[in-house]
Amino acid sequence: MKVHLNTLFVTRENTYLARDGMTVDVRQEGKSLLRVPLHNLDGIVALGWDIGASNQLMAACAEAGVTLSFCSPFGKFMAAVRGFATGNILLRRAQYRVADTPAATAKLSAAFVSAKLANCRTVLLRAARDHGEDEALTVMARRLRRGAEEVCAAADGEVIRGIEGEGAAVYFSVFGKLLQTDGFGFRERVRRPPTDPVNALLSFAYAMLAHDCRSALESVGLDPQCGFLHRDRPGRASLALDLMEEFRPVLADRAALTVLNRRQLALTDFTRRETGAVELTEAGRKVFLTHWQERKQDEITHPFLEEKISVGLLPFVQARLLARAVRGDLDAYPAYLWR
Repeated sequence: MKVHLNTLFVTRENTYLARDGMTVDVRQEGKSLLRVPLHNLDGIVALGWDIGASNQLMAACAEAGVTLSFCSPFGKFMAAVRGFATGNILLRRAQYRVADTPAATAKLSAAFVSAKLANCRTVLLRAARDHGEDEALTVMARRLRRGAEEVCAAADGEVIRGIEGEGAAVYFSVFGKLLQTDGFGFRERVRRPPTDPVNALLSFAYAMLAHDCRSALESVGLDPQCGFLHRDRPGRASLALDLMEEFRPVLADRAALTVLNRRQLALTDFTRRETGAVELTEAGRKVFLTHWQERKQDEITHPFLEEKISVGLLPFVQARLLARAVRGDLDAYPAYLWR
């Protein structure tokens, strides 16, 4: 079992990451702000336009298996630093064979999507109970259940993608009802770019989740670029997007809802650009990232392993189970279902 490690988030502009022995030294204007031992880290995420890193630190991260990712201040992935490809070449060859086999690809895609729809349904049902059995939430939860059942019976990738799209539309049509704070409205999911604070927060949460899933896949030796549900596209970590589908509602969405409903974020924690894009401020990002890291420390019982693990380990556990399914050690991939 992989020991739960932390991610270092660097959000301050005009900072430089250097190596000092076997520690990461975060510097600004020549002054050291923070030192963190590399062996305490699983990843480093630089969130800013003006954050640099030394060659020595990049090499040390690659050697230590620490993923160093560079993102825009608002979570858009730009680049990552890693060493030579690791892992069992036989596993990667098996992954490519599965990706080229429509039936096998559809089977895995159905597992990702059915779990996503089932977890979306659970989020709505819990909210319905909290809202006094809200009828709209209950109706949409039933539609999501039907979608999950239809996915399990589908054998074509295009059909599965169509059901996933319909399910996402159903889920987000009532997502605004889950908000319990004034000033934050939500009508629909808007991605590129997000045009309201809730969408901006969701996009940021998904970017952090994608980083964790990519790191998990690389740690078990799978190629994060070669997906099953998401088609191959240069520069896109398609398999990381596949893996994160089952986690979107239970990790990213709930984290966003928690900080909003607890009133930890205000409208002043968001800014609007001339293009109309809404983005988190540096202070807002820090609030969310603090909750994100704290949430990872919570313990749950994994439904398939029937063992207690921290929430932060979920992507790593699921990546390992996915690798076993790809190799043929498991009859099917047991996607994570939230209870």
